[in-house]
Amino acid sequence: MTVLSDTETGTAPRAAATGPAPLAPAARLLPALAAVYRAQLARAKVARIPLMFVATFQSVGILVMMRGVVDGGDNPSARAVVAGSSVLVVAFVALNLLAQYFGRLRATGGLDHYATLPVPPASVVLGAAAAYASFTLPGALVTAGFGAWFFQLPLTHLWVLLAVVPLAGAALSGLGAALGLLAPKQEIATLLGQLGMSAALLLGVLPAGRLPQAIRLLRDLLPSTYGVDAFARSFAPAPAWPAVLGDLAVCAGVGLVSLTLATYAYRRATTR
Repeated sequence: MTVLSDTETGTAPRAAATGPAPLAPAARLLPALAAVYRAQLARAKVARIPLMFVATFQSVGILVMMRGVVDGGDNPSARAVVAGSSVLVVAFVALNLLAQYFGRLRATGGLDHYATLPVPPASVVLGAAAAYASFTLPGALVTAGFGAWFFQLPLTHLWVLLAVVPLAGAALSGLGAALGLLAPKQEIATLLGQLGMSAALLLGVLPAGRLPQAIRLLRDLLPSTYGVDAFARSFAPAPAWPAVLGDLAVCAGVGLVSLTLATYAYRRATTR
C-alpha cells in the first residue's frame, strides 16, 4: 500500500498553515498603572517610615532655623517659609529619591524587567512616581501644621495642601524620573537628584521677595515653586483664590510636561 505524504494530500500541518500564534494584547494604561503602583508601594513599605521621618525631620529643622531670621506672625516671609518647607518634603522624595531609583534601575539592568512586561511605558513611570509621592502627604501635613503653629499662621486653609502635594509631586516626580533615566551613570543621577533638591530648598523656602531678580527668574523655572506660592497665598486673611488656582494650574501643566518627558526618557532607555 502506498502512503501519501501530507504535502501530496494537501493537508499540511495546522501550525504551518496558520503561522505563529499571535501575542497577547498589551495591558491598558489604567489597569497597568494600578498594578505597577501596587507593586512599587509594596516594595517601598519597608522604607516608608525612614523616608517619612527623614523628609519631615529635615523640613522641620529648616523651619526652626529660619525662625531665627524670619519674624513670626502674618507676613509674606513667614508664609513663604512654611509653604516652602512643606513642599520640600515632596521634593526630597519625589525628585531626589526617584532620580536615584531610576538611575539605579538603569545601571543594574532593572529596566529590562519592565521592558519585557506588556504594559505601556507611561504606566511604569506614573506608577513608580505615584508610589513614591504617596509617602509625602503625611510628612507635608505634619510640617505645615507645625510651621503654622511655630510662625503663628492660621490653619484655616491647610486643606489647600491636599491639592498642592499631588500636583507638585507629579511635576517633581516626572523631573526626578527623567533625570534618573537620562543620566549616563548612576552616580550622575544621584548628583542631579541632590542638586534638584538643593534648588527646591534654596528657591522654594527662601522668601521670593528677598531674592535678587536674576534668582527670581531661576525660581520661576522650578515647578514646585508654583505649589509653594499657591500654598503661601492660602495663609492670607483673605486669600486671592484666582491666583491660587492659577498657580495650581501652572503646576499641573508643568507636571504633565515633566511626566511626558519622563515617559520619553523611559522609552529611550529601554530601546537602546
